[in-house]
Amino acid sequence: MAINRYEFNKQHAYTNKGRCLNTTKLPIIEKSYKDRYIISKESDRLDLLSYEFYGDSRYWFILANANNLGKGTLDVPSGKQIRIPPDSIITELREIIQKSEENR
Repeated sequence: MAINRYEFNKQHAYTNKGRCLNTTKLPIIEKSYKDRYIISKESDRLDLLSYEFYGDSRYWFILANANNLGKGTLDVPSGKQIRIPPDSIITELREIIQKSEENR
């Protein structure tokens, strides 16, 4: 089962003026002693870092969420310290998704 950032979305409801009543919710990724830290280079992007550390570029949203990045771009500012949560976070997210699907 693939994980993507939209699996945590609430169903969006809109007012008659087009204003969204719900917002996207991603789980908070707490800091851990298992986190790794890197200093970004000019060519770094969230999807490429995700592939490097998790083996799958689709997990870019984990890095974006953990570092408050990814607002409209996958680019990472050069020279920024980037927190890389451990890959066990992927297993935790899968469990959250499975529980939410069972409760539907």
